[in-house]
Amino acid sequence: MLYNKKNYILMGISALLIIVGFVLMSGGQSEDPRAFSPEIFSGRRIVLAPIVCLSGFVLMVYAILVNGGERKSTDKEAKE
Repeated sequence: MLYNKKNYILMGISALLIIVGFVLMSGGQSEDPRAFSPEIFSGRRIVLAPIVCLSGFVLMVYAILVNGGERKSTDKEAKE
C-alpha cells in the first residue's frame, strides 16, 4: 500500500487548512458595487489567510512525500 493512516490524516488536516485559508480570504465586498470598500485590505485577508493556505500546501506536500511506515518486501525483493 502506498499510503498509510498517518499519510491520510496529514492530507486531511492539510486540506482543512487550505479550505480555512480560502474562507478567511472571502468577503469584504461593498454593498454598492460602484463604491470602494477598504475592508478588502484587512490584515486577515492579505496576511493571515495566505499564511494559512501556504502552510496547508506545504503540509500536503509533506504528507505525500513522507514514508508512513515500513514497506513490505515483495517476493522479488526477498529472493535477492
